[in-house]
Amino acid sequence: MSTKKDKFSLKDKFYMEIALKLANSRQGLTGSNPSVGCVIVKNDKIISIGQTSFNGRPHAEYNAIKNCIDDLDGSKMYVTLEPCCHHGLTPPCTDIIIKSKISEVIYSVVDIDKRVKNKSLKILKSNNIKVKKGLLEDKINNFYTNYFFNRKHKLPYVTGKIAVSKNNLIYSKLNKKITNVLSDKFTHLLRYKNDALMVSYKTLNKDNSKLNCRIRGFNNNSPKRIILDNKLQTKINSYVMKTANKENTIIFYNQANKSKILDFKKKKIQLIKSKVNKQGKFDVKTILKKLYKYNCRNLLIEGGDCLTSHLLKNRIFNKFYLYKSPKNLSKKNDYLKFKSLDVLKKNYKNKFNLNLFLGKDKITLYKN
Repeated sequence: MSTKKDKFSLKDKFYMEIALKLANSRQGLTGSNPSVGCVIVKNDKIISIGQTSFNGRPHAEYNAIKNCIDDLDGSKMYVTLEPCCHHGLTPPCTDIIIKSKISEVIYSVVDIDKRVKNKSLKILKSNNIKVKKGLLEDKINNFYTNYFFNRKHKLPYVTGKIAVSKNNLIYSKLNKKITNVLSDKFTHLLRYKNDALMVSYKTLNKDNSKLNCRIRGFNNNSPKRIILDNKLQTKINSYVMKTANKENTIIFYNQANKSKILDFKKKKIQLIKSKVNKQGKFDVKTILKKLYKYNCRNLLIEGGDCLTSHLLKNRIFNKFYLYKSPKNLSKKNDYLKFKSLDVLKKNYKNKFNLNLFLGKDKITLYKN
């Protein structure tokens, strides 16, 4: 029941929570478009739901309306983000809302896109549709952190992760496994939720990583593989090279002889030449700008110590997951230590200990 201080009822909040769950289930899977959830209600009953389609089109509102078999006249729509009102690859959602004779639209947050921002409100109202906004605003604003960052900066939202042992090692030749199976599943969930995954050629050559999502049912949503390889030293017989094509693999390089370039092109890999500094390091911000143009919106970086340290020092990560194992790894023969823990704590002040039921493993989330 509404109060004078709150223009939304408990039922309104309930329906918007469902819309948020729908949006959350597609987060990271909608290409360059934000993931949106939509619920249509009539006579206090849900008559249709919709969410942004894979790769971004059609939009949630369109799907909810087209999925509905009931008469929409006099119904109410709950949507997490302000409906679009501009012509792109698909017609404006405001057009189909108006034609459907929906009588009221409640959306949570204003779209940051200048083509949309507060314009849909005016369009819908001018067509005698009641409009309210701000329902669950704080919660849903937080959900759209990545999308707002994309729109504002024209860059992918960057997530980092690294796993360390109790004695602070990230690699040991004698004990290659650091975290447990449950932590591994969380990593694959991160891969599922990001549309691209970046590593250095050193990490790839050392681990022969598959760089895919191996959660049953989600295999088809593996991220695009992004490899930083200055001189094209990635092993040509690695798993990634054997499964590479122009659609799923991009390699950024700086210099290589013609025969090597030809070998990689035979694999139908997309090669992008990019500048490096005197230390042979790529200008990551330039690479991020290029990836944004290739419709990368959510980038996961699984780097080794060198790449991770460079990115932490330059505050490239928007958020960073530190996995901590309770076991010590061997320091005999070949091993690598994580040297940038102090940099992580200094540059990323917001720290959250996540309760993810990972057995004895622990994951801490850092944000800037």
